[in-house]
Amino acid sequence: MKKVAVVILNYNGRKFLEQFLPNVIENTDGELADIVVADNASTDGSVDFMRERFPDIRLIVNDFNGGFATGYNLALRQIEAEYFVLLNSDIEVTPHWIEPVIELMDSDPKIAACQPKILSYFEKDKFEYAGAAGGFIDKYGYPFCRGRLFQHLEEDHGQYDEAMEVFWATGACMFVRADLYLQKDGLDDSFFAHMEEIDFCWRMKNLGYKIYCCPQSRIYHIGGGTLPKSSSRKTYLNFRNNLSLLYKNLPSNRVFWTIAYRIFLDWVAAFKFLCSGGLKDFWAVIRAHFAFYRRIPSLRKKRGEILIRQVGQMYQRNIVFENFLRGKKTFVELDPEQFTHA
Repeated sequence: MKKVAVVILNYNGRKFLEQFLPNVIENTDGELADIVVADNASTDGSVDFMRERFPDIRLIVNDFNGGFATGYNLALRQIEAEYFVLLNSDIEVTPHWIEPVIELMDSDPKIAACQPKILSYFEKDKFEYAGAAGGFIDKYGYPFCRGRLFQHLEEDHGQYDEAMEVFWATGACMFVRADLYLQKDGLDDSFFAHMEEIDFCWRMKNLGYKIYCCPQSRIYHIGGGTLPKSSSRKTYLNFRNNLSLLYKNLPSNRVFWTIAYRIFLDWVAAFKFLCSGGLKDFWAVIRAHFAFYRRIPSLRKKRGEILIRQVGQMYQRNIVFENFLRGKKTFVELDPEQFTHA
């Protein structure tokens, strides 16, 4: 058994496998890590391509497309390793990208998950949207990152090169302890895709574990490979899953009023979509809310299985107001005193 298993989940991403898999193979120490491709019932010839072009790479073929969450859960149950690396197919890695993260996680058994620094593949001096230098959320569940507040992406000048505890690690490239992942049922299957990694990290923090970013490892991400940012499907999943993760993980004294206020803000966002011609996104928000209401009984059961506590690295102000009304565009402009401590 290798110490690390790098697992690439693929769905109709043959072009990315052709472009980026050789780079992953070249920059991954075969003595340290195995590389596995898990296919989510692709219809673009990805499976035949893998068997013909990369016969030495282990291939797991799922019977159906269960999305990011179920796709990984099905695959990772078939893999033995000390650490799993959930790696998107549209990522270019760099030499020795695994070793610094494993060294950091080996040094502290309370680190459940960790991500590298993620930069844009197309603008390599800028941070990438999905993770940047580590993820956080505000008290209403809005996610942001060191290096990325909403659509503002900072240039990387080494300002976030310190390894530090964060709230969430991106699913685009998440290192996670395999035994913990499997014991705690991995990603929530009901999320399908989007924000499932935030939910997982929050659950780990509720258990007393830590989430880290290790900028000594650097990768480059295209992003939007499966669902483009303009997709109403993405809007639906983000709004539905955001309410779900809040309901599952918030302390009891905060859950009702936080969700009530968040629903109000979602309606504001929905009408903003409508006024700008985004009818599909408007309906996506509405559908997301009704889907959330239908899920409350099952979410209540899951909530009952989680030991909920006050966790650290949650920003206690509204990041929407901070960004759009107060003009704060970078992480360093935020008040460090407003981040909770565990």
